[in-house]
Amino acid sequence: MESSSNGRIPLAGGGNSYGGIVNELFVDGPIDSSPSTSSATASSATTEGSPSSFSHSPPSHSIPVIEDFVIRDEDNNSSFQGGEGMTSPIGSNAPNVSMSMSRPNGLTTISGVFAPVALSMFSVLLFMRMGFVVGQLGFLMTVVQLLMAYAIVMLTVLSLCAISSNGAIEGGGVYYMISRSLGPEFGGAIGVLFFIANVFSCALYVSGFTEALIQNLGNGQIPDSPLYRFFYCVIVCVVLLIIILLGSGIFAKTALATFIVISLCYSTFILSVLFVGPQDIPIPKANTHAYLAPSNASDPDSPLEPNFDQSITAKYTSFSFSSLGENLLANYTMDYTTEKPTDFALMFAIIFSGVTGLMAGANMSGELARPSVSIPRGTVQAVFTTLCVYILTAFLMAATSSRDLLQNDYTVMMDTNFSRWPILIGIFSTTLFSSMSNLIGSSRVLSRLAQDKLFGCLLKPASIQLGNDNPVVSVFITWCAVIGVLMIGAMNKIAKLTSIFFLLSYMGVNIACLALELTSAPNFRPTFKFFSWQTCAGGVICTATMMLVIDASMSAISVLTLLILIIILHYQAPAGSWGSISQALIYHQVRKYLLLLDSRKEHVKYWRPQILLLVSRPASACNLMDFVNDLKKSGLYVIGHVRKGRMDAEGRAEDPLQQVSAYWLTLVDYLKLKAFVEVTMTENIRAGIQQLIRLSGLGAMKPNTVVMGMYEEKPGETTLDASKLLKDLRKCKIERTEVVEYFTATDYMPRELDGVLERLSPTEYVVCMRDILHMNKNLCIARHMHKLDKDAISRGWNGQRRCIDVWPVDLAKPGETGLGWDNSSLFLLQLACILSMSARWRSSCRLRVFICVNSLQDMHRREKQLKELLDTLRIQAESVVVPWDHVVCHAPQEPRAELSPTYVRAFNDMVRQYSSDAALSFLSLPPPPSSEDESERYLERLRLLSHSLPPTVLVHGLSSVISTSL
Repeated sequence: MESSSNGRIPLAGGGNSYGGIVNELFVDGPIDSSPSTSSATASSATTEGSPSSFSHSPPSHSIPVIEDFVIRDEDNNSSFQGGEGMTSPIGSNAPNVSMSMSRPNGLTTISGVFAPVALSMFSVLLFMRMGFVVGQLGFLMTVVQLLMAYAIVMLTVLSLCAISSNGAIEGGGVYYMISRSLGPEFGGAIGVLFFIANVFSCALYVSGFTEALIQNLGNGQIPDSPLYRFFYCVIVCVVLLIIILLGSGIFAKTALATFIVISLCYSTFILSVLFVGPQDIPIPKANTHAYLAPSNASDPDSPLEPNFDQSITAKYTSFSFSSLGENLLANYTMDYTTEKPTDFALMFAIIFSGVTGLMAGANMSGELARPSVSIPRGTVQAVFTTLCVYILTAFLMAATSSRDLLQNDYTVMMDTNFSRWPILIGIFSTTLFSSMSNLIGSSRVLSRLAQDKLFGCLLKPASIQLGNDNPVVSVFITWCAVIGVLMIGAMNKIAKLTSIFFLLSYMGVNIACLALELTSAPNFRPTFKFFSWQTCAGGVICTATMMLVIDASMSAISVLTLLILIIILHYQAPAGSWGSISQALIYHQVRKYLLLLDSRKEHVKYWRPQILLLVSRPASACNLMDFVNDLKKSGLYVIGHVRKGRMDAEGRAEDPLQQVSAYWLTLVDYLKLKAFVEVTMTENIRAGIQQLIRLSGLGAMKPNTVVMGMYEEKPGETTLDASKLLKDLRKCKIERTEVVEYFTATDYMPRELDGVLERLSPTEYVVCMRDILHMNKNLCIARHMHKLDKDAISRGWNGQRRCIDVWPVDLAKPGETGLGWDNSSLFLLQLACILSMSARWRSSCRLRVFICVNSLQDMHRREKQLKELLDTLRIQAESVVVPWDHVVCHAPQEPRAELSPTYVRAFNDMVRQYSSDAALSFLSLPPPPSSEDESERYLERLRLLSHSLPPTVLVHGLSSVISTSL
């Protein structure tokens, strides 16, 4: 192998395959990742003329560990992991391939994941709500609900860790993981909801920070009004914006600093428990319910009004086992901020809403040095740390405060501390940092949505990045969205909706991991092993249940919003090459059911046509391909094509059918056919047809009927043009005009090996027909399909419905006509019935069945028999009996004699007399001759038989296809 001139190592395998990566990376020699030596090293590692052979010189040192390389397809926005310092062109049209180590200047596990997740999960629950929770639930039930909430969180964390450790993670956090696992539709919809949830959550935290600032600073001297509060919130948002614009490094330092500050503040609470003695704590004036007193002191029954002149206190006991015993069990009273009674569900919603920050680390995936390692490790550590802190806090509060104090003072931690300032600083720090985390997370999601072009040019400005991959424009857009939410106000009313949006994103993570696990995808092998499909399913069930517990009506609204976004993205999002989990699930289920589908258990009641259509020139067979699509009746439909040639012709190193197959698949998409495509290459067309018949399909789903176009004396005219195809489809990467040009410029006729154009000979064609019947396949020959105009059929004929005419007359057995309903005749009738049941034919055509009689005396008897047969077979058709004594008189007298032209012409004249205006005609196909010398005469008889008829299908059936049993 020779190195490329630019110092890059070309990968073996060519094309779009990455098959040569292993051979090129693990060579028997040292690998130097420096640009100056990589080319020479690779060159000396293999011998010339053998791309996979290695030098046998002993290695000078061990091969270094290759971590986290990425092969990126810039056009398709896909990636492949690999090692450092290696780039390679893969084929002439290959994507750019870059392999790089993890980000050297990225955030660490502590600063980028542990600290953000821990701070977000502490939020305001730690300093402002734990006392109220313990006062209502008691210590034991508080621990139970914490374990329940963290069980739900942990199930999602397990799924998050599994996905994040399965490959290279880029910016976009949860959206990136879900979209790359479930596809753009579901991932994009979840990404939008996650962005909205983060924006609203950021606004809520900013509002909470401002409220705490006003209530606890300035001794009431700070102006307070809705307009002033909005002004204060804007100032806080400006500070957040400045910090974020300075870059991820500043945020990392902020996260660590904030975590240290909160740890110090919390340690003052521990010290207070140890050193502050018993005392009476005044109930805050914000609890107006505690200060209610009769408006008339002399009349106890007078209306109650707040009286703040009275002094109301509650007991802080310091550490006491009697206090712990008093606060051990639940005692539901009332939430004095809403004056509504509390219960188990409400308290669980309060606890759970405070521990939903587990995605804070995943949102920083684009700034992490090693996201696949840091996200699982940091998130799990933060979850267990916060759980331990919450349980410890609940125990200390239950053991040091009276039940009355816990139920009537939400700021009990601040009021019992030896100084209010540490707890106040802790409240400010958690709310400020949580708002910053949400602002960063939402801006990264928006930036990735814009880069993926899921919403076209609508989000194009958000994809702009400046400096060290900092999405400045996305940050500004998100910041403006937060300001807009602050202007709306009434954020407490939408707080539940925000939590539900978060839960939807958590559910998406669990669904993604569950789907990947159930499909047994070989490339889903995460380094994080502490999960299973049971934990993923449990996460889905728990998050769905929590949504209903929080608010069933808002859950319905959020799910409806999600469905609308999925539908929009399904039709508008560009096709991506991320991989869709739906395809993996379909594959998994199809494989399983194909194994259950046993051909030995087939029954005639459930027979359906499974058709292989042999096409030589698609440019002249579009109408035929469309017709067979209506004929298949939800059965298997395979379009087969044989190219004449050899794999090793002209020294080619790749399969020449790869490009051909792409054009065929695109043509099928444009024609809107529900068909598979099988293209093969052989030196002999007959052998190729045999290959297609034997190998098309899978398991019990294999073709039972083969359809061919009639062998004409001259090739049919090309009818394919762009107007015959659908408009450009989103999933089609080849334009309509290019498809038409390809199939018309490249004449799809069988060619000799020297490239000379040559059609099948009449003998070869008839031999192929005979092969099909010998292989026990039903055979259909279609002619005049270029006359088939479905638009004209749907309009009717002079205001009347057109007809599908069936002539089950075996010309080789004229004596059995009328009662000779053998398998071939019944198969012909079944196909006509199936076509008449098709959606596009049912409303515009009616079925007519013709039966021929030799004498007028038999007409009524035969017509009655035909009607009885149609009733028995449950076929709605008009029965027509016609005399054909003027035709049968020309029939051969010997059973196996050749059909005379006069006999065939007379029958053709009779069919034209009755079916000239039919939309389609079905006729029996005489069996092909056994002698090759009769091939040309046989084809002449077929052309004579269908001469000047409407679109016609000649049918010869072998299998039993109709059942009269229930």
